[in-house]
Amino acid sequence: MTSTDLIGYSAAFLTTFSFVPQALHSWKSRDLSGISLPMYSLFSLGVLGWFIYGLMITSWPVILANGITLVLACTVLILKLKHR
Repeated sequence: MTSTDLIGYSAAFLTTFSFVPQALHSWKSRDLSGISLPMYSLFSLGVLGWFIYGLMITSWPVILANGITLVLACTVLILKLKHR
């Protein structure tokens, strides 16, 4: 693993798992009053774009980070839509 990959995986881990507390809180409390539907919608579309981009350039840090982030962000987004 190169130092570039190490930086990529480290950054991917930090930014991806920063969504875990929000997803868990939203799941447990079902309180999504502070969640912006437009923000999470746009963010999820952006993450989908990064995921597709990662697939196109075969960059595993980009693919893994954005795949996991997409699942977490969409979980919050779906909960927001269900519990409006």
